[in-house]
Amino acid sequence: MSRGHCILSHGFESGPDATKVTALAQAAEALGWTTERPDYTDLDARSEVSRVGDVPARLQRLLRIAGEAVERGGPVVLGGSSLGAYISAIASLQVPTRGLFLMVPPLQMGPMPALDAAPVPTSVVHAWHDEIIPAAGVIEWARARSARLLVLDDSHRLSAHVDATARAFAELLESL
Repeated sequence: MSRGHCILSHGFESGPDATKVTALAQAAEALGWTTERPDYTDLDARSEVSRVGDVPARLQRLLRIAGEAVERGGPVVLGGSSLGAYISAIASLQVPTRGLFLMVPPLQMGPMPALDAAPVPTSVVHAWHDEIIPAAGVIEWARARSARLLVLDDSHRLSAHVDATARAFAELLESL
């Protein structure tokens, strides 16, 4: 029997088989959670909408998938990287969510609302040397929510810390 369901959203110009979301899925499955990694590459390619594709449609896709998971029963945990973290946090305001795992989350996404999230157990992983999203704002965002925070000596892709990120996700899941 599953402990719950994790929906893991990849970042812009990435995909559902990306290194980080794959590592998170493996960590969750090892703990008895089911996982799902939606594919947003078709929406990311819509450069006529914005330079990061169709973000509102990405959010709507996640809301539909998460809503279906909630209807099947059991707790839902949302997680993602960069743009995937942003839509996970925003979706948590509209879908019952047990926990959030946000890697290098943007605080703003063009005309979309500022980063916000449901008051659920939240872990944030960020990089000191993130060349896209400065660490200071994310640290303050996490502090204001008393979120778990792991800041690593890495860049936006967190490629040197995939294992540490997966361990942090496992710790969040074990705490739920």
